Amino acid sequence: DHGAGPRLSNYKITQNHSYLLFKFLPLALESQVNKATASTDRIESFKPFLKMSHRRRGVGVARSGATKKFAQKKADEMKAISLQNALDTVEELEKKLTEFAKKHQSEIQNDPVFRDRFLKMCAPLGVDPLASKKSFWGQILGMGDFYHELAVKVAEVCLAAKARNGGIMSLTEVQTILAKRKTKLGMERSSSTQVAATSDLQIAINKLAKLGGGFRMVQVGKSTMVISVPTELDNDHMQVMTAASAYKDTGLTIDQVMYTTKWSRERTQRAFDLLLQEGMAWLDTYKGQDLFWFPSIWQEERNGGAPF
Repeated sequence: DHGAGPRLSNYKITQNHSYLLFKFLPLALESQVNKATASTDRIESFKPFLKMSHRRRGVGVARSGATKKFAQKKADEMKAISLQNALDTVEELEKKLTEFAKKHQSEIQNDPVFRDRFLKMCAPLGVDPLASKKSFWGQILGMGDFYHELAVKVAEVCLAAKARNGGIMSLTEVQTILAKRKTKLGMERSSSTQVAATSDLQIAINKLAKLGGGFRMVQVGKSTMVISVPTELDNDHMQVMTAASAYKDTGLTIDQVMYTTKWSRERTQRAFDLLLQEGMAWLDTYKGQDLFWFPSIWQEERNGGAPF
C-alpha cells in the first residue's frame, strides 16, 4: 500500500534534504516487506476460531471445509497483492537511489561519512555498489576500484611490517602509515590526500578476508587489530594481549597474567609460546625475570589509540 509509511516521491532530493533518503529508505522498505505477510498472519489468527466453531457444532463438515478453502484463497490473494505492492515500492526506491547516487556522486566519492551512510542505505535493497566495477554502480561511482586499491595498500602495509610485529598491528597504525605515505586512491578527486576512514578500511580488510591468507580484524581490549597471517588465535591469546595493553610501559610477565585470569601456569605459558613463535610478542629477560613486549600495542599507543 503506497498510502502508508514514508513516501520518498513526496520529497525532492536536494543538497539540503538528502538526509531524508538516508532516514526513510530503510523504514519504507521494512514497512512494505512486513505488510507482505501481515494479511496471511491475520488469516492464520482465525484458524483456531474455525476449529473451535467446528467442534462446538459437530455438524456441517462440508461447510467448514468450504470455509477453510475460502479463507486460504483470500489469504493467498491478499499475500500476492501485498507482495506486488512491496516489489513496486522496491522498484521505486531503486530509482530514487539511482537518482541520489548520480546527484551526490562527488560526496559519495570524497566524503567517508557520506559514503558509509550510502552503503548502509543500499543494503536493504540488496544493492551492492562494490560487487563489480563493470556494473552500473561501479561505472558511475568507481567504488569497486576504490576498495580494491585500498585493500592492496592495506595488504602492503601489513606484510611490510610482518617481520616486526608477527602479522598483527592496530587499525590505527595501518591508518597512520597510509596517511604518511600520502597515497591517493581511485575515487579521490581533490588535490589533497584524505586519511582513509575507519569504515573504508574495515570494508577493504573484509574484502581481503574473503581471499584467504589470514586477513581479519579482532578486538583486543578497546583496540581493533588487523591480523595478516593464517595463525589461529583463540580467546586465551586475546586475553594475554588485552592484559599486555595495561603493562605496555613495563612489559608483561606470566605471573601477572596468571593473577588476572586465574589460569594455571601451563595454560598461560602455552598462550605465550604461540605468540612468541609467531613474532607477535618479544621476550626480554631482565635480572632473571622474563618480560614480554608486544610491538603492535606499542604502535597503538604511539599513534594515539583511536582510529580516525
